[in-house]
Amino acid sequence: MKHPRILVVDDDLAIIKFLQANLKAEGYEVLTALDGTQAIDTVERELPDLIILDIMLPEMDGFEICERLRQWSQIPIIMLSARGDEDDKVKCLNLGADDYIGKPFSINELLARIKAVFRRVEKAGASPARPSFSSGDLRIDFAQRNVTVAGEEIKLTPTEFALLQELALNAGKVLTHAQLLNRVWGPEYMTEKECVHTFIWRLRGKIERDPASPRYITTVSGVGYRFDKID
Repeated sequence: MKHPRILVVDDDLAIIKFLQANLKAEGYEVLTALDGTQAIDTVERELPDLIILDIMLPEMDGFEICERLRQWSQIPIIMLSARGDEDDKVKCLNLGADDYIGKPFSINELLARIKAVFRRVEKAGASPARPSFSSGDLRIDFAQRNVTVAGEEIKLTPTEFALLQELALNAGKVLTHAQLLNRVWGPEYMTEKECVHTFIWRLRGKIERDPASPRYITTVSGVGYRFDKID
């Protein structure tokens, strides 16, 4: 059985050794990088299953690394920051990170977040009862995890795809923030309402002709979101 491989990117050797020991104890294979150049080279060469990426790095910070990786890779990224800034969290998610954890953190919290990310990847890869979905010029092939708009393929991260899948399979129904958090992210995220807002914003930017006036994903003020099917 293949063990998931996790790349840890941090310039603090003590943190790398700490995470390496704990992740290996959980059965993960661990790759490491001390800076952005090493990180990008390792991702290109090894294609890890998940990346734990510190923001505060020399020369190239975590924001730039995440942005560069998202130009070609949809590998899940969990970002770490010692600054504890809410703006950092939003920026990380906007750049395409799948999750964000502030330092200091407990290893149990990080492990729970890692497992939650892998659950989302597994869910996004599983085929639901229906093989495909279409609305207007949007097409979703659930089996192949393929999304197109007007015939053009749209690249989605596992979390983005899982969210779109949940909305599309419940087209016409209002899904509350709590329902989306529980079904897409998991029960560990029930207080992370900003995750829903940020990922909805990202999805609209990818599938809507005019994200400011969405046709597909409608906001139901104070409640949640609804996917509107267009014939």
